[in-house]
Parts: sequence; C-alpha cells; structure tokens
Amino acid sequence: MTPDRIQDGAVVGLNYVLTVDGEEMARTDAGEPLEYLHGAENIVPGLERALIGKQIGDKLSVTLAPDEAYGEYDQDNIEELDREDVPQADELEPGMVIEVEDEEGFVYLAYVKEVTADTVVLDYNPPLAGKTLTYNVEVVTIREADEEELAHGHPHSFHDDDEYAEDYE
Repeated sequence: MTPDRIQDGAVVGLNYVLTVDGEEMARTDAGEPLEYLHGAENIVPGLERALIGKQIGDKLSVTLAPDEAYGEYDQDNIEELDREDVPQADELEPGMVIEVEDEEGFVYLAYVKEVTADTVVLDYNPPLAGKTLTYNVEVVTIREADEEELAHGHPHSFHDDDEYAEDYE
C-alpha cells in the first residue's frame, strides 16, 4: 500500500532550493527530485521533522538553525599538518575537498582551508556548519520503501554524500 503522507519507511521525492543568507547553495534539477528514506537520517534533522505528515503537492519553506541542520561550527575540527606529512601537498589548493584516513582506517572528508610553505590546514566541519539554512520544498512523490531499501537505510536512487559533496563546491 502506497502511503499518502510522509512517515517513517516512506521513500520521498522532493524538489528543493536551499539558500543561506539569501544566496542559493543547491537545488534539484527539473525532473530529478532528491529521494530519501524518511526516518533514516538521509537529510538534515530539522527538514525531516518538518516533512512528517506532508502529502504530494505540499509546498513549504523551512528555516533551520544550525542545531537542526549541520550543527555549530567547531574550531576543534580544524587540523594543521606539516606539509611533508600530507601526500600530494603540492597539488592542494584552498577550497579543495580531500579524503583523510585516520590510524583506525576511518575515512573523513575535509576541505583544504590553507596551504603554506610549511603546513596544510584542513577543516573537517561540514561546509554549512554554523549556518542558518532555508529550504523551499515541494513534495513530488511518496512511496513505500522495499525491504532492501529499509535494510540499507536509503532508497536505491539515493547517492550517499551527494548533497554534502555539493556543499563544498
């Protein structure tokens, strides 16, 4: 049975425009809505909460404080490394996104904040951390997730980190 309202376990298709301080940061392309699995934390928490109970065709504007979106900007998430310890440091430029692996093998995204003759400064904060976000959203599809989507925690069409990666551009 296809749900008629957004609820946990539903795959929801959204068209949206994301703005920060009046500047457009991201949007869906016409005919290519963002699909996410409701209740699986695929999107920022404040937006997910605002969408509960909405139906196809509903439009809303949601303004989210940092604690409802990507969190506060944390100065402790800045790391200054010796340039000689950073592979391919000569190719790095401020604003680039790189993957960094820690001693346990976990991989993190960081953006290059600064490159000097001696150091590379990396910022592990999400690019929109500390920002108030405004989403203008239209609900375009709602369907029941299949067992595989529920097990994986995202719809088959969902590309993990797409929105996050776009935020670095």
